[in-house]
Amino acid sequence: MKIQKIHRDFSVCKVMDYSLVNLDTEYSFIGKTSTEKSLVCLTDDVPPNAVQRDDGWRAFCIQGALDFSLIGILAGIAGILADNAIPIFAVSTFDTDYILIKKENYPRALHILKNAGYEIASTD
Repeated sequence: MKIQKIHRDFSVCKVMDYSLVNLDTEYSFIGKTSTEKSLVCLTDDVPPNAVQRDDGWRAFCIQGALDFSLIGILAGIAGILADNAIPIFAVSTFDTDYILIKKENYPRALHILKNAGYEIASTD
């Protein structure tokens, strides 16, 4: 399985509403419940109406579109990282999964995944 590194800084936010979110940026993931409106976006794109934010995330995705019948892809990656005390923040899209890791853990996480047999590709 190939992991695609994304060389950008991400932030995880809680926003008042989505009126100031630029959905035309390269990456933006929104989630809404009855109690909150969340946003994951590039740090440079955090809207001014963010009421809370956590900066300092890096990301990678599983390269290629994943069929819905596949089982355990995210669980496998999460398990390997959990076994090495590396917390993650995961976002799934229709095609694939994105895994965000704090910057200070990112190089070690990629090294661990490479040693576990994952191929690491770069967007550069």
